[in-house]
Amino acid sequence: MLDAAWRKAMPGVERLVRKAARAATNNRKRSLTIALADDRRVRALNARDRKKDKPTNVLSYPSGERDFLGDVVLARQTVWREAKSQGKTAADHLSHLVVHGTLHLMGYDHETSEADAERMEALERRILAKLGIADPY
Repeated sequence: MLDAAWRKAMPGVERLVRKAARAATNNRKRSLTIALADDRRVRALNARDRKKDKPTNVLSYPSGERDFLGDVVLARQTVWREAKSQGKTAADHLSHLVVHGTLHLMGYDHETSEADAERMEALERRILAKLGIADPY
């Protein structure tokens, strides 16, 4: 799924997303779906699945399968707003969120403990550094 406004706002977005997802899986033969949606769609999913009636930057839906990891959904307006407020490029922030969401599909979780959060963030930093992206934290 690709909200047309993504392509208009960021030419080459599909390539950028594929590159970030490949980096997160360390180029292993894994499949996943990345949906580039708008805030309205992500808000509806977040309300339905997490009981939070507001948009969020990224949602992850692990499949529980080995070869198909699951789905990652990103909210365009939220991603742009966060990038601007954090002084990042939209491309770097989107890449970070694709990596973050993909790691969730692979079983990483930053909400279970501080140690798990630190492990996940350290892995994100290493992956993003390989992509030439500065530490997002």
